[in-house]
Amino acid sequence: MTIITIPNSLTLIRFFLIPLFIIFMFQKKYEHSLIVFSAAAFTDLLDGFVARITNQKSKLGAFLDPLADKLLLITSFILLTFNGWIPNWITLTVFMRDIIIIIGWFCLFLLIHNKNVEPSIFGKLANASQAILIGYTLVSISFSFHDQIIKTLMLILTASLTIFSGFHYIYRGLKQVYEKRTSSSY
Repeated sequence: MTIITIPNSLTLIRFFLIPLFIIFMFQKKYEHSLIVFSAAAFTDLLDGFVARITNQKSKLGAFLDPLADKLLLITSFILLTFNGWIPNWITLTVFMRDIIIIIGWFCLFLLIHNKNVEPSIFGKLANASQAILIGYTLVSISFSFHDQIIKTLMLILTASLTIFSGFHYIYRGLKQVYEKRTSSSY
């Protein structure tokens, strides 16, 4: 089985773009940061599409892709919050949901030996809203475009989807444990 596939290569590119994004943010080259973030987001869309149409899905890709996404999003939230462009509470909300998912995965592994946690549609929507919020924030910084109503609506939508998806993952995990426990008691 080939490990270096086109989708995995695109995911690796996303990993390499994260330090570049950080450097541009520290150098206050926000237009460059926007370009790098956009390129990373594009590789995320492209790697999944290519994996499906070329039938190059792999276990490595299934592990690396969400990891690259999380690193990019969390890094972006931290840097934008540190500079005062995104409020602390939204970054904390995103970070806490991800911590809950990691702890939940670990508990599922310990309780029912489940190593696979499939992303939910709500998780994907939450991640998409987070990326859009970051992209919008970078656009507003780069082009001095500030619309507080749009930003507030985006913050509310992102927080709502993030919180809802966190509860949805908890529900799915508890359901798996319940189903495993009830099926093994027969």
